[in-house]
Amino acid sequence: MQNPTRKPGEWNSYDVIWTAPTFNDDKTVKTPARVTVLFNGVLVQDNTTLLGPTQYIGAPAYRQAHGPAPIKLQSHGDPSEPLSFRNIWIRNL
Repeated sequence: MQNPTRKPGEWNSYDVIWTAPTFNDDKTVKTPARVTVLFNGVLVQDNTTLLGPTQYIGAPAYRQAHGPAPIKLQSHGDPSEPLSFRNIWIRNL
């Protein structure tokens, strides 16, 4: 309905509210991960359920129980100007 992307040369911002998945004692999924994303202040994902890690091929699925993991940022192979990230803040809520 709208494109919140800023013009080239201006910084875009993302606010990501992440709820990690939880697992039962037998390592099955108790509650899947959920994410809410605001892109330049515009809601683009609203408490969306994630069915597992994003796969290159195939459907996402939780293959094993896990705890905290690193955050990964990617450029999807964009051949344009190098991508930069700044002011990354992480808070446990």
